[in-house]
Amino acid sequence: MPDLLKMFDISGMLPWAKSDGSFWLPPPSSTTSPVVDNLFYLIFGVCAFFFTLIVALMVLFVILYRRRPGVEPAKGPTHNLALELTWSLIPLAIVIFIFYQGFVGYMDIRTSPREAYEVRVTGRKWTWSFAYPNGHVDPDLHVPADQPVRLIMTSEDVIHSLSIPDFRLKMDVVPGRYTRAWFQAPQPGRHDLYCAEYCGTDHSTMMATVIVHERGEFERWLADAAKVFEQMSPAEKGAMLYRRMGCAGCHSTDGSATSGGGPSLLAAYGRTHQFADGSTAVVEDNYIRESIMDPSAKVRAGYRDQMPTYKGRLSDEEITAIIEFIKSLK
Repeated sequence: MPDLLKMFDISGMLPWAKSDGSFWLPPPSSTTSPVVDNLFYLIFGVCAFFFTLIVALMVLFVILYRRRPGVEPAKGPTHNLALELTWSLIPLAIVIFIFYQGFVGYMDIRTSPREAYEVRVTGRKWTWSFAYPNGHVDPDLHVPADQPVRLIMTSEDVIHSLSIPDFRLKMDVVPGRYTRAWFQAPQPGRHDLYCAEYCGTDHSTMMATVIVHERGEFERWLADAAKVFEQMSPAEKGAMLYRRMGCAGCHSTDGSATSGGGPSLLAAYGRTHQFADGSTAVVEDNYIRESIMDPSAKVRAGYRDQMPTYKGRLSDEEITAIIEFIKSLK
């Protein structure tokens, strides 16, 4: 399919279609970017041409055929087959060509290579997490240069949409199902990643960075990242998990309120909390573990029952690290 696209590559015909980006689009940074760019510039060029032509003819006709004193309008023909065929067949041919470009490009973008490196993506209010085959989870997307990468994506709460403008990539991330997208970035670099679907109060902060590594550098980074926990204290591990698992979206560590609407973790350990059913309990290790695994079991008074369960997503070691982190927030 890419060979067919090259046969119809019209970007060179358009003066505003530049390989280093333009007023309309950022620099293309993936192998499938030209597919989107060519179609965008084709439609833009067709629209600009016909807009200019129609407005110019309209102005010309207003001048040439304006009403003049003593001049009566001539009776015009009621039917002109050649003219009707012209204004029907030319637009039809343009639409068919645009459809062909779009269909072939869509199939190329949606069909990932079999050998693609696979990363699992989870969206939640209001963070991203990227899980690698060796078990490492990171808040940013790290990928090797010049290698196809397949993203297997799902959401834990509402519909999100993963968007990387430099790669011309956008795909909805839906709760309860998996969606897929792929890209191949030829050159190392850093690129912005956004949520392009309004998902709540802090939608605009749901951002991450795509870091494209050299092939050998990526393997070294992944091996080192998997060993990070071994070099940290339990509280430091908990702090990393607090950021990585999206806890910061609902629970602050400085006593302030968050848009997520959860209680602050500052000096929470050892305090007595009252719950919606009128009962009370002291915040200690077992209570924190239960709140992580079964948040609906005890809902603190004045707060909504909206926290998702982390059962099956956090190991015992990770839960212990989070408990130590909460303890450290004096």
